[in-house]
Amino acid sequence: MEIYPAIDLKDGKCVRLTKGVMQSAKIYSEEPWEIAKGFEDMGARWLHLVDLNGAFAGEPKNLTQIEKIRSNTSLRIELGGGIRDEETIKKYIDLGIDRLILGSIAVKDPYFVKEMASKYPIAVGIDAIEGYVAVEGWAKRSRIRASELAKEFAESGVEAVICTDVGRDGTLEGVNVDFTVEIAETSGIDTIASGGVRGIEDIVALKETAVVAGVIVGKAFYEGKIDLKEAFKVAAS
Repeated sequence: MEIYPAIDLKDGKCVRLTKGVMQSAKIYSEEPWEIAKGFEDMGARWLHLVDLNGAFAGEPKNLTQIEKIRSNTSLRIELGGGIRDEETIKKYIDLGIDRLILGSIAVKDPYFVKEMASKYPIAVGIDAIEGYVAVEGWAKRSRIRASELAKEFAESGVEAVICTDVGRDGTLEGVNVDFTVEIAETSGIDTIASGGVRGIEDIVALKETAVVAGVIVGKAFYEGKIDLKEAFKVAAS
């Protein structure tokens, strides 16, 4: 199982949100590339990177910091936030990003996601409220079950599904293991858990499912709740 340490970018800074609310942003670093380098030094292989401003604007907004992270580390990087067209995907691929995360567009235009997945390394980000896909910046719950949306991309070439339980994101309340397993088993795609990780016990619980491919660790690291070096060992065992 792979651990993806996370960096969320807002106004060029490394921040964490609670339940996706931009006003809840807590700044952890003015130089996100230094955080990324620290992850690499601890043994990380991947970085989960989100352009928060881009997610709301629908276009890249933190390119300078993204470029700094790319040029200062050898980490494999998956990146999301405001990626809505092929031109943006190409720009990031040319920049050296290893995988692009398509979120909002996956709900609105699944065909586009499948088309892009046939050409580029693509992950689908599915955010859910009580098991249903969250829309409008996590403000509303749609009528689409997250597992059904994930199933839509089975055998499409999509590399991974990143499933976030919005109600737990940034809360340190523990990851939603059952929800993650449901997505993994329904889609048959490598599934990465996101939201609520509070400590090493979550890594152990996800590892024991034997079907979860990865987990994103954010606030638990920044608030000193988890030892990433230990987490990497647990995930690799």
